[in-house]
Amino acid sequence: MPLVAAAVCPHPPLLVPEVAGAAAPELDDLRAAADAAVARLLATEPEVLLLVGAGPGTERLGTADYGSLRPFGLDRFVRLWKVNCSGVDALPLSLTIGAWLVHRSGAELPRLAWTVAADASPAEAVALGATLVPDDDPRCALLVLGDGSACRGVTAPGYDDPRAEAYDEGVAAALASADADALRDLDPVLSAELRAAGRAAWQVLAGAVGAAGGDWRGELGYHRAPYGVAYLVANWERA
Repeated sequence: MPLVAAAVCPHPPLLVPEVAGAAAPELDDLRAAADAAVARLLATEPEVLLLVGAGPGTERLGTADYGSLRPFGLDRFVRLWKVNCSGVDALPLSLTIGAWLVHRSGAELPRLAWTVAADASPAEAVALGATLVPDDDPRCALLVLGDGSACRGVTAPGYDDPRAEAYDEGVAAALASADADALRDLDPVLSAELRAAGRAAWQVLAGAVGAAGGDWRGELGYHRAPYGVAYLVANWERA
């Protein structure tokens, strides 16, 4: 099967040190974990990288498309891959940070990207994942971008919700054990109430792994909730 591995990383704009400014050291451990996950993904020797993250709609993006960090105070564009006049400002935050992570790794592999609508149903997200990597494609690795709940305490963006910790623990357990079924079963209503931006993208991952078949193993590299938002980093590889 052409799907050789996957990595899951969060997409807070503060991951970019220039955006975080003086607070950048507060996320050094998350930055290091994300870098390590991308490096491990590249070590599986894929021929192409496919980035998946939530956005306003479900669509495939162009290889020259880019995203902007201007909304977060940094006058910088981040391209997905190629530089030519056909690219447009189309990357949502999830893929902008994903592209930044890949550029940071120094990888020169071809890369593609899909957005999945943030409000896509689980069935829609899983179906998208099942069609992302056809059998005749080159060896492909997925970089899946998504945050956990944003309701971990009274200073969190979504304030405090007592359901948030259990939700995040469930996602962490699924990522640690490569449990695609558990990701498929994430409740979209609860996820939205907890402002979990990664739900749809994680379900795309579940669909992709299900379609690829075989046994998979997972490893959780980071699971904390600085600023009241759960950030999770993981790698999935064939067993």
